[in-house]
Amino acid sequence: MAGPIHYEVFQRKTPPSPWTLLMATEDRKQAIDTAEDLLAEKRAVAVRVTKETLDTETMAFQSTTLLTRGVPEVSKKRSVERETLGPRCTGPSDLYTPLARETLGRVLEDWLARNGVTAFELLHRPDLVERLEASGVELQHALQKIAIPESQATGQATHELIRHYQRLSEQAMERVIKAGRANVFTELSSRPLADTARKIAGLPDRAFIMGGVVSGALKGIKGARARLDCLMDLADAAPADGPPRALVMVQIEQLLCELLAPRTNLADILGPGLDQGGSLAAVVRMVAPGEIEALVRHDPRFALAMPVVDGAAGRLGAHLGAGDYPILASSLARMVLRELMGPRRLRPSEASSEIDILRVLAMSLTATVGRLLTLEEVQNAFVERSRNIVTADFVSAFVAQCESVLCEAEQLARLCENVTGAANKRAAARWMSACVGSLRFETEMRASRQPPVEKLTVLANLQRAVRSCDLGESDETAICKAIGAVGGAIETEAKLIGQIARASVPIPRRLAMLLRLAAGETGPTGPVADRAKMEALKLFRAPEARAALHAEPQTVLAIKGLMQAAGLAA
Repeated sequence: MAGPIHYEVFQRKTPPSPWTLLMATEDRKQAIDTAEDLLAEKRAVAVRVTKETLDTETMAFQSTTLLTRGVPEVSKKRSVERETLGPRCTGPSDLYTPLARETLGRVLEDWLARNGVTAFELLHRPDLVERLEASGVELQHALQKIAIPESQATGQATHELIRHYQRLSEQAMERVIKAGRANVFTELSSRPLADTARKIAGLPDRAFIMGGVVSGALKGIKGARARLDCLMDLADAAPADGPPRALVMVQIEQLLCELLAPRTNLADILGPGLDQGGSLAAVVRMVAPGEIEALVRHDPRFALAMPVVDGAAGRLGAHLGAGDYPILASSLARMVLRELMGPRRLRPSEASSEIDILRVLAMSLTATVGRLLTLEEVQNAFVERSRNIVTADFVSAFVAQCESVLCEAEQLARLCENVTGAANKRAAARWMSACVGSLRFETEMRASRQPPVEKLTVLANLQRAVRSCDLGESDETAICKAIGAVGGAIETEAKLIGQIARASVPIPRRLAMLLRLAAGETGPTGPVADRAKMEALKLFRAPEARAALHAEPQTVLAIKGLMQAAGLAA
């Protein structure tokens, strides 16, 4: 039996937020008008009005939806039950994990940059904690940046999360300030670092204490290069081996990971004169000094393309080469891959040099495969980078310095050789095909003042360059055919093959010249090679040719190899 009836108005203020009850009334018109006003005044993104009827027998309400307007509800798939959900950080110690420090570095990015410190230092230096606590607004905004996204992702109440993280931050700050007032860090920092590490190696808070000692050593030091020098001094003063050394090195490594993460710090450490490609090459040399030295020994010219890493960066490279900071080495290597996969040019001012530095990076990173990176990661990074160098903007800059269409074709052949990935190879092949198939290419080659023999040799070299690019079979065939057609037009105008056949030189020498053309050594394959083959066969059939070859048996061996290359002998 139906009982009393009332109407409820629900709202959602943001698309991912849940429905919340705004009001309940017995007036149907009032409920609907209120919902319409919420949408019209943009106080909510969605509204819903339901009719609630009380069943007098079961004393339960039966709900019927009368109105739903606004942005559709976002469906959420929760991987955990609501009862098991909770804040991601439950205690002060959770703030010291790498993920938590990364989050702190992001939400306090501006404050940390203004003070020239890292999140690791903030968690270990009482003076920084007091400075942040005094700011007030900075800390409150940081808590909101953490709590609001977490609330939207998990469905937990935003205010409860903010209050939780407020209590958590107060506990963490109190811990650091209390340690500072007790002079825990100051007393230890006055002793040799090795003695300090051995003294606290058995304490439960040894990581926190050592982090405070290391962070305190950076107090008052400005600039990434000077700070890195200080950390390297601490690393040199660490115990020689055992758990005390690991205690020191782990804290230094965590600080180094945050210190080297910003691009500005990396530029300060490596030197402001390096462009993007040079900086990446310097980072690779720093994280893999052994592999780079092996490449330099194999090819001394490789050293000319690699930037010199010295000073604080060189000292860090020595530690990385000795295997002291594996997490930092892996982090920097993956940073190089991320930059390669990004849109930034390696050499913004000189496109042709970008190919050179790209080859250097490819060799360097491939040498680190197995220790720092996997082969698949390196290949994927260079496939993504190749996508950037087959765009119209880059290709235009790449051939901008060319004064002739032949120079453009040679540059494009170099581009085809240095891109990787099937799709990128096809894109580069289209640029090459458009160049050699253009009327401008044929016109300039035919009008060139070079002797016909030199023109044909240049075209043959261009064909060989295309074949070495590992293009698709159809693309390679089309490009070589276009080059061969231009060579055929040049030979037809010059009547070069006929002149060779009638030249007043010994027959073996004429045969050798024709066979080199037929084999594609001194001329492009295609019409030129076909005509040279036909003329060589005619010359072979002449009686005087057989007599001349019998008279010079030593020449027959050389000609036989050319005949095999030209496809005239097995």
